[in-house]
Amino acid sequence: MKSIDAQTEALPNTPRFTIRLSSTGRGARLARRLVAQQLAAWGVPYGSEASDAACAVTAELAANAVTHGRLPGRDFRLALLRFQGHVRIEVTDARPERLPPTVLSAEPRPLTANSGRGLLLVAAYAERWGCEVRTTCTKTVWVEIACPR
Repeated sequence: MKSIDAQTEALPNTPRFTIRLSSTGRGARLARRLVAQQLAAWGVPYGSEASDAACAVTAELAANAVTHGRLPGRDFRLALLRFQGHVRIEVTDARPERLPPTVLSAEPRPLTANSGRGLLLVAAYAERWGCEVRTTCTKTVWVEIACPR
């Protein structure tokens, strides 16, 4: 699989969507809806496997940005890139010192735990995923998922 590295500019004519959203629950919910809408505009039907996967991943990354990457007065950025049978979802927040774990534990969490399973969901849908500190004040968590043409 050929993919776009985060440090590399996308190829010309690569479909792209980028928006800044408030670091609130409302912004996280809006991110998920905007992904479904943008994918539909690119020909990926609502309710398709690819659309549902992208929405679930976006919901998790946006919730993490709001919960763990929030600084008062700073937004998070959502970006989508469509290329070669894949969609890349990027969420950039303002806390580069708070990186996601590099190794995910598949150990069962107590049923009473309210968190701690989200990145397992991301990894399950992802062809590839990772995190990059791009500047001294931002980090980007990205996920590439299959999205047939």
